[in-house]
Amino acid sequence: MKFTLTAMNYYPVKSCAGIALDLAEVGPRGIKHDREWMIVDAQGRFISQRENHSLCLVKVEVKSDGALLLSAPAKQSILVPKDKIELETDVVVWDDTCRGLDQGDEVAAWLSDYLKRECRLVRMKDGFLRPVEKDPFGNSAVGFADGFPFLLISEASLADLNAKLEYPILMNRFRPSLVVSGTEPFAEDSWKRIAINGVHFEIVKPCARCVITTVDQECGEAGKEPLRTLAAYRKFDGKIMFGQNLIHAGAGTLRVGAAVSVLA
Repeated sequence: MKFTLTAMNYYPVKSCAGIALDLAEVGPRGIKHDREWMIVDAQGRFISQRENHSLCLVKVEVKSDGALLLSAPAKQSILVPKDKIELETDVVVWDDTCRGLDQGDEVAAWLSDYLKRECRLVRMKDGFLRPVEKDPFGNSAVGFADGFPFLLISEASLADLNAKLEYPILMNRFRPSLVVSGTEPFAEDSWKRIAINGVHFEIVKPCARCVITTVDQECGEAGKEPLRTLAAYRKFDGKIMFGQNLIHAGAGTLRVGAAVSVLA
């Protein structure tokens, strides 16, 4: 059976809108610029769509020089240059303390006005390595993602879920980095190792899903689905699972349309 990489996405600012890619450069932390920036509160702790659904409406563009362009409803776009003077600071994502670079007062004011709360934007410091749990390679790292550099979901798994829902939903509810076709529903649950275009991945942990999946990424409104339906047939050890977390070995390039080889 032939498996194919049919979509790729990355999320430069944690919890903001994703960007579809046809070609992706993979570095030490995963796809280049993925979760390189993060919004934090006054205490330096991450802010996500879990408590601020409207973050999904913040559109992001990474310029060729590494600058970041942000836009949001009823807001004028703002450009955050990468070569500006940045203040180093410790920031927290879940249980990890990371070294970040504060992106300045202008973008902090822009985000604070949009979210109606005090917050700041930070960028992960170049060279900072945040270790990954369950690392089979011994030297893997991740940006400001919840825990792992890659999340893989098959098209068949979403189709299986949509067949059970009153109204179908889009894959972007689950914010995957890799989407594959040609499989049976939830075939990815049985995979242990895969390779795509010479980049090797270890499947290390099912992804426990949270309230973000109930947020319509096109409008920011939340409901009860798909968690209500998933709970009926995808609940294991008290957690609702959908998709698989991956760790990669080494650098490389990924391209939509590439074959996905299941090694184990």
